Amino acid sequence: MTETATKTPETEGTKRNWLREHSELGICVLLALLGVLVLSDAASISTDFTQRGPVGPKTVPFLIGGLLLLVSVLLARDVLRGGHGESETGEDVDLSAPSDWRTVLLLSASFLANAVLINVIGFPLSGMILFWGCAYALGSRNAVRDPLLAAVLSVVTYFVFNNLLGVPLPGGPLMGVL
Repeated sequence: MTETATKTPETEGTKRNWLREHSELGICVLLALLGVLVLSDAASISTDFTQRGPVGPKTVPFLIGGLLLLVSVLLARDVLRGGHGESETGEDVDLSAPSDWRTVLLLSASFLANAVLINVIGFPLSGMILFWGCAYALGSRNAVRDPLLAAVLSVVTYFVFNNLLGVPLPGGPLMGVL
C-alpha cells in the first residue's frame, strides 16, 4: 500500500519558513542564470585568425561567466550551511523612511537623456547633461560650479576614452573643436 502525501497547513508553514530562511538562494539562481547567459554569449563571439592571440575576445567573458557560476555555487553552499546576509545597520540609513522617488526619477531622467542625446549632440554635451542632472538630483544647487564641473568632467572623460583608450565616442557638434 502506498500512502499519498497530503498538504497540511503545518507542512505549508514549514516550507514557507524554510524558503524565508534561505531566501538568498534566489540570488544564487540569478547569478547562475547570469553566468550561463554570459558563457553562452561568449561562445557565440566570432573570432577570425587575425584576432587570435594569447588573450582573445572570448577570454574575459568566459572568465566572468565562470566566476559568476563559481560565486553562485559557493553562495548556495554557504546559505545551505546556515549562513545568511547581515541586515542593514548603517547609522545613516532609516529603513522605516519611504523611498525618495523624486531623486530616483531625476537620476533616471538624467541617464535616459544621456542615452537619447549621445548620438545627436555627442558625448561631451550629453555627458555634461548627465553629470549636471545627477548632481542636481543628489542635492547640489550651485548654479556656477555645477555646470562648470559637469563640463570639465564630460570633456575629460571624452578625451580619456576617445584619445587615450581608443574607445570612439560620438563628438557631435564639438567634434571639430575637440
